[in-house]
Amino acid sequence: MANEHYRNFSYNSSSTGVPAKIIELERFYRAEKDKGLKAGVISRINVHWPTPGKRCLVVSSRTMNIYSSRPVVLCLSGHDPSGGAGLQADIEALLAQGCHAAPAVTALTVQDTVNVTDFRVLDREWVLAQANAVLNDSEVAAVKLGMLGSLEMVDTVVELLSAHPHLPVVCDPVLRAGGGGRLGKDEVGYAMRERLLPLSIIATPNLPEARILAELPEGTADQCAEKLLPFVKHLLITGGHGDETEIHNRLYSRDGLRETYTCQRLPGSYHGSGCTLASALAGRLAQGENLASAVQTALNYTWRTLRDAEQLGKGQFVPRRLPLDFCS
Repeated sequence: MANEHYRNFSYNSSSTGVPAKIIELERFYRAEKDKGLKAGVISRINVHWPTPGKRCLVVSSRTMNIYSSRPVVLCLSGHDPSGGAGLQADIEALLAQGCHAAPAVTALTVQDTVNVTDFRVLDREWVLAQANAVLNDSEVAAVKLGMLGSLEMVDTVVELLSAHPHLPVVCDPVLRAGGGGRLGKDEVGYAMRERLLPLSIIATPNLPEARILAELPEGTADQCAEKLLPFVKHLLITGGHGDETEIHNRLYSRDGLRETYTCQRLPGSYHGSGCTLASALAGRLAQGENLASAVQTALNYTWRTLRDAEQLGKGQFVPRRLPLDFCS
């Protein structure tokens, strides 16, 4: 918040002339204003008459605190008009990690908290223009991928990321909405596996998505990981889609690391939990956290957003990614 100081000078006079002292002060603060604009200090000067015969000089000095920039995370994903998933989930989750989200829209969807009924993938040129505008203007610290929706969009994102190989990429292979509706053909998942996972530091599919990517319709998390690790260094397969009393989220790494994170199952189902997790993870990596710690932090954060979720529509609960007093 900016620091703000006020100084008030009053002079009672029955004459219509302006006292010399007021003129002197006015000139002084106007000179300070001219200097301050160059130094990051804004001065506002008002000369008014609160009552007849009383001239009051009010000087407001606003000093701008200069902060180091928050990490910028480029998000390439679809727009969900319900606000539960997609780019809005990305923005909120990244804000909560102390990052700035730069959202580039890949697709428009028709969906609510119940399910998705339609979607339209944007033209390649539009998506490249959006992303390059951010990349050419800001120092991007990480990239988060969500819904792509078509083979052409996979190719577009591959082209984009290949030009920036230094950026850590978190790939959330969105193929189904929370209600089960399709957000892309299975062929899109296969293309992501072959072309995008090798460009990513980690992928975060849920178990149904991992089965599609691995082409193992009944595969376990371990079996899917064995099939997918040749394509990606790290793989986080999230649980919760069965009827188990505890949720098991499993982290696999190509170097042999295996880690299982267990949490309490919460009642109900949730819209946008996968977007929330992947974005929180991208944010932690952008903040410089190591991968294992970032995964743990992102999982803990996501669980809390589900615990505090709201029923904003007739379907699934929407994670509360920001505190209620965020703007107070």
